[in-house]
Amino acid sequence: MDRLWYALHVRSRFEKPVLAQLEGKGYEAFLPTYTSVRRWSDRTKSVTLPLFPNYVFCRFDVHARLPILVTPGVNFVVGAGKSPTAVDDNEIAALRYLLDSEVAPQPWPYIGVGETVQVVAGPLCGLTGIVLRTKGCDRLIVSISLLMRSVAVEVDRRHIEPLPETLTAHSRIVGSNYA
Repeated sequence: MDRLWYALHVRSRFEKPVLAQLEGKGYEAFLPTYTSVRRWSDRTKSVTLPLFPNYVFCRFDVHARLPILVTPGVNFVVGAGKSPTAVDDNEIAALRYLLDSEVAPQPWPYIGVGETVQVVAGPLCGLTGIVLRTKGCDRLIVSISLLMRSVAVEVDRRHIEPLPETLTAHSRIVGSNYA
């Protein structure tokens, strides 16, 4: 039984109910979230939103996916045509590491090309990703290639170093508990 991570495309705003149902069925499911401050004319409120709207990650045997597909709110398993494609374990591990680090992630447009760096100090030490400079600050971009989506966090330039060319895969974690 080969249990890999897969991305599930779910109905809009059904991420949390799908997560609860999958966990209730005994599956390991993962919904990365972030906090956003929303302002209305009469108030300001912090809301928790999915980093990847319409997607929930789940670890399961692809040959026994019917219980996943019949879960209310699940549209399909992401893949090429009718063949589901697994999400790289290193990308899920990098995303979990980033969320556990207590930095403030935010959704970011997918970056396919750029300099890959490794964080060598601070709360994200050991994480690799692509560095981008916007609005006067550096951001570390961690991507989920299959979904063509990314997450960004601010990073101190003094805490990053370019990776040797042999280790330039996106979001690979070196020497962490998540690898």
